[in-house]
Amino acid sequence: MAERERGPEQGREHEHVRVAVIGSGFGGLGAAVRLRREGITDFVVLERAGAVGGTWRDNSYPGCACDVPSHLYSFSFAPHPDWPRTFSGQEHIQEYLERVTDTFGLRPHIRLDTEVELMRWDAGRLRWEIETSGGTLTADVVVSATGPLSDPKTPDIPGLAAFPGKVFHSARWDHGYDLRGKRVAMIGTGASAIQIVPEIQPAVGRLTLFQRTPPWVMPRADRAISGAERWLHRQLPFTTQARRGLLWGIRELQVQAFTKRPNELGIVERIAKRNMYRAIKDPALRAKLTPDYRIGCKRILLSNTYYPALARPNVDVVASGLSEVRGSTLVAADGTETEVDAIIFGTGFHVTDMPIAERVVGAEGQTLMESWKGGMNALRGATAAGFPNWMTIIGPNTGLGNSSMILMIESQLNYLADYLRQLDVLGGRAALAARPEAVSAWNRRVQERMKRTVWNTGGCTSWYLDANGVNTTVWPGTTTEFRSATRRVDLNEYEVLRAPDAAPHIQEKPRTTGETSGAAKVEAGA
Repeated sequence: MAERERGPEQGREHEHVRVAVIGSGFGGLGAAVRLRREGITDFVVLERAGAVGGTWRDNSYPGCACDVPSHLYSFSFAPHPDWPRTFSGQEHIQEYLERVTDTFGLRPHIRLDTEVELMRWDAGRLRWEIETSGGTLTADVVVSATGPLSDPKTPDIPGLAAFPGKVFHSARWDHGYDLRGKRVAMIGTGASAIQIVPEIQPAVGRLTLFQRTPPWVMPRADRAISGAERWLHRQLPFTTQARRGLLWGIRELQVQAFTKRPNELGIVERIAKRNMYRAIKDPALRAKLTPDYRIGCKRILLSNTYYPALARPNVDVVASGLSEVRGSTLVAADGTETEVDAIIFGTGFHVTDMPIAERVVGAEGQTLMESWKGGMNALRGATAAGFPNWMTIIGPNTGLGNSSMILMIESQLNYLADYLRQLDVLGGRAALAARPEAVSAWNRRVQERMKRTVWNTGGCTSWYLDANGVNTTVWPGTTTEFRSATRRVDLNEYEVLRAPDAAPHIQEKPRTTGETSGAAKVEAGA
């Protein structure tokens, strides 16, 4: 387990662990399980909140559910035969993550209410110094699993601070505020908004939806999973695996349309339009709700209740974004004015500018945010140049447009496991630093493939794109391809760093400007 050692300041002791995992959502818990399966028990999971669960803990808004089938949105090493619905709700996914935590004995490793405030690479000792709200510790390796959907994004609207009513983000739902009879504004039309609107519409006095861009909404094939099905999955576990495999295979076959042949998505658009036409009879409202970009360019949403809710008499759709707040009056970009008592922001998260990047200081004294000022990029979506022994789960260009992120997470866990094995093989006090040229080459290949995808050619502006218009979010291929690319660590893509006292016999490269001080760099093949 964790060891105690003296820090650089005389008399000061701190905790040292082999691996520090940041976050306890799917990525963090998955990393913790994988570490234990690899025989590594000297690790901690640092969680800023008071419970595990990540985004499934934070997003408790009415109607919150997953848009990936339950049997695919779960770990392959922790199948769950008792999912109650084909698309499970937030409470069931949170229960699943709590069960994983207990089943694999993770709680002794988890530090709740412990927020990471700063991570700084110590080049002399080849380890990370981590300052948290609960004290300081050091780690040989850091696994950042904070996830892209962890920090809510609220637009800077003039006058919002002076709004006299209630304001909150969908990911920070105020369950103590009673919406019944209130005049409510819903800002945004993303995945959260289309789940919230049908849930609150019957209770509110009036609901105004501010829509900058209409989404494509497909029917949601959700149903209760029968007791007989669940019994079968419990008695014959291979049936659960077969169900998962079928769901995965269908989505793998769909990838080509998103990544290579976007024009084939026209038939999907027709299905989505029929879904809208069944509920929306008013031509003017249909016009507002019909997208003018290729389906798939923005995230495809699933709902059978969103359009019927918008057709109700107490709902107004403003086909424009919110531009100003004047007292209790909301002013849209098209000049429409609306009096409201409460504002709910369904405006997403800091995906391409993750706040955790401001708290990671690498080998050259730069923060990760500064290193990524031209756009996020990481070798195989995992390691960043200038940040030795640091790895991210759900890193740049690992997102998906049509399948389960758990598949991508497990692929990155394979990479993490081999990364740690390579450090063991190297022996002594060693670190791996991603070569800048390897990171650049990987990113160039990814962006070259991205040019043909619907996310780049579909004619929309989505949260997949960063401030420079570059898609740093989505993986332009199948999950099979990504698993193959992350099966093992290629040491040719890394420099081996050794502490001076750990490798006196190794032929050191001549030091060059910008080389990490206090540690010898060794060619990967040495």
